[in-house]
Amino acid sequence: MQTMKKNWSELGVLSTPVRDTLQQLNYTSMTPVQAACIPLLLQGKDVAAEAVTGSGKTLAFLVPLLEILQVRRKEKWKKYEVGAIIISPTRELAIQISEVLSEFLNKLPVLKQVLLVGGTTTTEDINKLKNGVNIIVATPGRLEDLLSNSVNLNLSKWVKSLELLVLDEADRLLDLGFSTSIDVILSFLPRLRRTGLFSATQTKELKKLIRAGLRNPALIVVKEKPNTSTPINLKNNYAIVNVDKKLSALIDFIKTNGTTKKYMVFFPTCACVDYFSDIIKEFFSSVTVLALHGKMKSKRHKIFDEFRRVTHGILVCTDVMARGIDISEVDWVLQSDPPSSANNFVHRCGRTARFGREGNALLFLLESEDAYIDFIKRNQKVDLQKIDINSSDKTYEECVKCMRELQLKDRLLFDKANRAFVSYIQAYNKHECNLILRLKDIDLGKLALGFGLLKLPRMPELQGKDLSSFCEMTVDTNSIAYANKQRELNRQEKLNKFKITGIWPTKEIKKRKQTEAWSEAKQKKLERQEKRKRRKEKTNKKLECGVPKKKKRKFIDEGELEELSKDIALIKKFKRKKITQEEFDTAFG
Repeated sequence: MQTMKKNWSELGVLSTPVRDTLQQLNYTSMTPVQAACIPLLLQGKDVAAEAVTGSGKTLAFLVPLLEILQVRRKEKWKKYEVGAIIISPTRELAIQISEVLSEFLNKLPVLKQVLLVGGTTTTEDINKLKNGVNIIVATPGRLEDLLSNSVNLNLSKWVKSLELLVLDEADRLLDLGFSTSIDVILSFLPRLRRTGLFSATQTKELKKLIRAGLRNPALIVVKEKPNTSTPINLKNNYAIVNVDKKLSALIDFIKTNGTTKKYMVFFPTCACVDYFSDIIKEFFSSVTVLALHGKMKSKRHKIFDEFRRVTHGILVCTDVMARGIDISEVDWVLQSDPPSSANNFVHRCGRTARFGREGNALLFLLESEDAYIDFIKRNQKVDLQKIDINSSDKTYEECVKCMRELQLKDRLLFDKANRAFVSYIQAYNKHECNLILRLKDIDLGKLALGFGLLKLPRMPELQGKDLSSFCEMTVDTNSIAYANKQRELNRQEKLNKFKITGIWPTKEIKKRKQTEAWSEAKQKKLERQEKRKRRKEKTNKKLECGVPKKKKRKFIDEGELEELSKDIALIKKFKRKKITQEEFDTAFG
């Protein structure tokens, strides 16, 4: 469906306090998805909404949430009574939703929200919940843990009054393998509730969840223009580049377009982000260059917040930043490679051209990858326009020289380069579109030059391949030192041991206890309890029949054992007539 924007007053179903708050926060008009979803949720219906990224889905569930909890309920919410739960797939998106909700709760300070995400301990989360909670914004793993395993609070009882459950970026929740966690969470929630699923794309798994978790849902599809999955103000482009000149083409493109803009640069793996962000910093020393990926844990929010605040800069990231993140005025989304999932292509591009603003996206492809253009048009209904980028030989030579010099100065960069190359090849080999994006079509020697490697690492994917295009540096890599003195000292110690033994010493890692599903752990616990109960009943029956209870074996401690051995030795001496009767009696006491 397609709807013109309306004022909030035209909706006719909002109370004055909520409508006034929207005006105070400068939310002057509704987007189509908001106009479609809000009345249905307020009528008590379940909603499954599909709308392009940046279409205002967050307010589409926050506004009815506030209306239902704050205005339409006559009884006052108790301190430990949860009326709404919002679940999102990533920490960054949960934090962003929490911040928008906080703006409303500052104006309507009756309800209390709690944010439950990774990066903090469960003890901290329990303390926050004990201060009172009416709205929970959470990632699925943390919420499941607190509902299932926390003995210090009765959260499962607090959620029995739930009015509204929201699954934001619902398809991503399932893509990341949270389906089991979602099932566990749903088992704790009351059936008589409203449920809203919000996503930019619909998948088969999502349709299964709709059938399982929603009662007669209203399906809403909002598109800005027919047969497209991206915003109308977004220009999608692609460029064909050589495999060894991809980074230099990206750097030339940013230089040509200007460093006073905001760029998001997507790479396929965490190791690639770690490495290439350091290289990009060397070329743009006067620009804020930040790196963000899923393995950063506690640092992620700080980096995300910094990039939101700066007026211009470059964020080098993985697909952890592809979904639902609202960063104002991103001018360009640059994708160094096709994403692992076709859905993620749309979500990556959707970080720009948000809320009516214009934006641009550019995908770098190799000559062997041109079939991806037709694939993304058929699969995601996105038309890509070709633009020419002439990567100069000068920039390419500067890139390779810079990468190699940095590795020679600090072994940490040498390690990063090798890890990035290995992770890239492994990710490419497992690509969702490996029928059209084939590793055997890539010149791996030139690819290694594009990473600025000093020498090729040993890996099975390189065996039997033509690597003649790679120019190896004549340098003893063992002589490359870490800039960090303590790290280098540790390496030298290991190197000396290696020269003596021929085996590189590695840190002994304790074998981690294999984790198991909560349901399985509970079943095993119940089985153990049942066994104990049967043993107890058996013992009681024996006692009733006059069978004496077996005495527990008394264990001898070390002192008693030592005393006993001395006595035995003394007896042996007496038997062999090495001591007299008098001496034996005296020693034996």
